[in-house]
Amino acid sequence: MGTAARPSFDTETLRRAVEGQSPDSLLSLYTDDAEIRVVNRNAQPSHPKVLHGHNEIADMLTDVYSRDMTHKLEGCVIQGDRAAYSESCEYADGVRVMSESMITLRDGRISRQIIIEAWDE
Repeated sequence: MGTAARPSFDTETLRRAVEGQSPDSLLSLYTDDAEIRVVNRNAQPSHPKVLHGHNEIADMLTDVYSRDMTHKLEGCVIQGDRAAYSESCEYADGVRVMSESMITLRDGRISRQIIIEAWDE
């Protein structure tokens, strides 16, 4: 009797999606009912920005990837149905952004994510 292979989530797929020039690859890593919570200076921990589902996440990713900036996956750790990764970004004018994400996986895709961002000011 064989065992069914579980869909997997891997660092290289995430790297290609984060560092790519299109939000579509990154969006494909999310479940249809995914939720993202963003914490930064404008959306503080007691009132994070919360995005629900593909449409809201697609809108955010389209906005981010339309900007003149680079994205780099700095590191990723995957353990079971959880993963964490660091991302650094830089705008054309030199402003930098760092983010840390903790994600929950379901069937190899992101179902929940908490993003904590810090920007140059």
